Amino acid sequence: MERIVFSLMMIGLLTLSGCATSPMGRNQLIMMSDAEMNAMGNQAFLTLVQKTPVVKDPQANAYVDCVASALIREVGGQWQVAVFQDGDANAFALPGGKIGVNSGMLNVAANQDQLAAVISHEVSHVLAKHSNERMSQQSATKLGLGLIQAVASAKGYNSSAMMGALGLGAQYGILLPYSRVQESEADLMGLDLMAKAGFNPTESVNLWINMGKSSGGNQPAEFLSTHPSHDTRIQDLKNRMPQAMELSKKAHAAGKNPQCEDLARR
Repeated sequence: MERIVFSLMMIGLLTLSGCATSPMGRNQLIMMSDAEMNAMGNQAFLTLVQKTPVVKDPQANAYVDCVASALIREVGGQWQVAVFQDGDANAFALPGGKIGVNSGMLNVAANQDQLAAVISHEVSHVLAKHSNERMSQQSATKLGLGLIQAVASAKGYNSSAMMGALGLGAQYGILLPYSRVQESEADLMGLDLMAKAGFNPTESVNLWINMGKSSGGNQPAEFLSTHPSHDTRIQDLKNRMPQAMELSKKAHAAGKNPQCEDLARR
């Protein structure tokens, strides 16, 4: 009984102390400090650099750095950018100001605006503290699993069966929907960010069309996926496009007009 009471108290305290609001106005559970997340992001980036070769081509690096720099000017802070020699069409941003772009992404993102859509999406994950939120969710879920196990043992139930059922519920009923929400949130935040930097926001739609073609249609059903379907995210982007176009017009009026593709052609 004492174990159950203690677990309930811990869950309550952590939930109360971790309440936060995302930039899109969504309630979040944030339990880690920025310093802790930055340290983990820096270590993860260092590990990647040690294990994955970086692209040496000066044109490719200048191109990616140009796009990233235009976006970084909008969000501020110190960021390190690296292009990795990896054929997967992927990119990431980590707490601590780290941005990585795989060389394979340069074959899918057909122009500077599409690359800006990718990088701004990943940077938005960091700005919205999505990594912190995921870790906090997992910590809270583990506490909940421990509580259920304690209750089952006290009541004489089959704790293994209950844990298995809750594990499935936690996987498909708690964690993944939040992840889809985070992905959608990063899509919309990223759309605004690229527009504010002077990139063409309509190219974000073309990017996801290209991503769909590159995957050969091999995408899991949306319900069991950590990402929204390509069709869903494209429609969400289109719905927000009028607002993004206004931001883009203001950016151009302020003289923000990135010319990164000129670097790639030199």
